[in-house]
Amino acid sequence: MDFAFTNTEFDVILNDKSKKIDGNIEWCEDEDHSPAREFRCEIFSNAKWPLIVRGRCNPLAGTLSFSIILNPVGRIYALDMGKDHHNPECHRVGEKHKHKWTEKYRDKEAYVPEDITESISNPAAVWRQFCAEANIRHDGKMAPLQAEMFYDHY
Repeated sequence: MDFAFTNTEFDVILNDKSKKIDGNIEWCEDEDHSPAREFRCEIFSNAKWPLIVRGRCNPLAGTLSFSIILNPVGRIYALDMGKDHHNPECHRVGEKHKHKWTEKYRDKEAYVPEDITESISNPAAVWRQFCAEANIRHDGKMAPLQAEMFYDHY
């Protein structure tokens, strides 16, 4: 199903400061039983956007990602750390990059963010920066992951 979703609608959702997550976030084993840990949380807002956020961390691969998913559109905003990305127009961005919805490329184009300065070895600190930029208030804590499990790329 191809759902029409515009840049303007994306901007309205991203800039909506009423977005929030209630409660603590616990990392769980992924469904494939890999070394990765993940979580999913509903994002509440005054506008009642059908949003969830998904986090995924694989300490053996040295990767971390947070994705905002809008039903039925799919991923509209994301941060990836620890893996390179190749954009549709053939240029590469670094191992730390964000995906931002556009009508032309959907979520396929990425850019290097200046607002993420924390290390992949501290997922909770990266989470706080991600939430601040995405205008999400998290009323709770993120369970820690062991810092020694990560490669410190940044």
